[in-house]
Amino acid sequence: MTRRRPPTVADPRDGRINRRRLLGGGAAAAGAAGIGWGAATLAGRQSDERAPAAAALEPFYGEHQAGIATEPQSHAAFVAFDLRAGTHRDDIVGILKIWTDDAARLTQGTAALADTEPELAQRPSRLTVTVGLGPRIFTVAGLEQRRPSWLRPLPPFEIDRLEPAWNDGDLLLQICADEVTAVSHAVRALSKSVGSLVSVRWVQRGFRNAAPGQRPRNLMGQVDGTVNIAPGTTDFTRLVWDDGAAQPWLAGGTSLVLRRIAMKLDTWDEIDREGRELTVGRTIATGAPLTGTRELDEADFAAVDKYGIPVIPPGSHIARAHHTHDGERFLRRGYNYDDSPAPGQTSNSGLLFTAFQRDVDAQYLPVQQRLAQFDALNVWTTPVGSAVFVIPPGVRAPGGYLGQSLFES
Repeated sequence: MTRRRPPTVADPRDGRINRRRLLGGGAAAAGAAGIGWGAATLAGRQSDERAPAAAALEPFYGEHQAGIATEPQSHAAFVAFDLRAGTHRDDIVGILKIWTDDAARLTQGTAALADTEPELAQRPSRLTVTVGLGPRIFTVAGLEQRRPSWLRPLPPFEIDRLEPAWNDGDLLLQICADEVTAVSHAVRALSKSVGSLVSVRWVQRGFRNAAPGQRPRNLMGQVDGTVNIAPGTTDFTRLVWDDGAAQPWLAGGTSLVLRRIAMKLDTWDEIDREGRELTVGRTIATGAPLTGTRELDEADFAAVDKYGIPVIPPGSHIARAHHTHDGERFLRRGYNYDDSPAPGQTSNSGLLFTAFQRDVDAQYLPVQQRLAQFDALNVWTTPVGSAVFVIPPGVRAPGGYLGQSLFES
């Protein structure tokens, strides 16, 4: 695929505004365009001189893709794409090369190659772009032998009420930043650059906010993300990053499970505080387990009260989600969503739950199966979307592209 920057001066015959037409129309033309010529010129000069703040940049190049071990940003968009009919292996490589080049630019505060709103790229706000591949990519590319064994849709669960609008996909972009504008601009720039080869399957947007030094809360009011795997630790390397043993090309990559979980907030509001805490297994005020006083206190699932009743109910969310052995741990990154409700409803809210792990079958599935069998929280939560992607390793230096080890090794 060959891309060119859009022309700065349009042809008068195509109906767009160019310098000659604007000057020829005088003040009336300038007014119709919604700008004053002098002001527009000055703004252009000023924007050329501004440079992004170094503190707002996340590195793009490295052994791993950014957006996984990165400190979670405040806003996220997950965009899934389907390959158009007739797309082949070389087209997929072309898409990945374009995204690599554009993501390397955008994350560092530089406009994408064909960016029509370059000024919006100047404030990246810790922007990260993470690319994932769905199962069909390997079929279309003729690389089935390199598809990880776990890369397939999750098995059906009794609690699921999956809606086609939120499932699966051939390609994924996870775009995160601390400002909505940076996320929105990156979504548009990266989507339109490959529009001839893919169509958008779905877009899911989320947010998370917390005071400095504290973890965010989900829309049920609960502290979210407690007892997670810390980036930079031996556990993170062992449980999240693939070592290439089964698929050498995937060394440094990982897997992503995305679940869209709707919350029945209208009925959740009817439960008293104690009922909510027993359902989850943690106090609302601090996020501490019911057997502790601080958020990071270890939950004691064997503790009972004076009547012999477990302090943390065995059916509570944290009891069912707790790993039974070390191999069931994975990295969690959650984002709230709050979309427009359907007529007659007061809310359309929930959680975009992402899980990163080396092996979906060994780490994520056992936990999800326990939650599906019984979790007190299931009364108020319903999975309505589900997708699984493989996340290729990062690009170590300019000149390479995301997925290169898959296609060229």
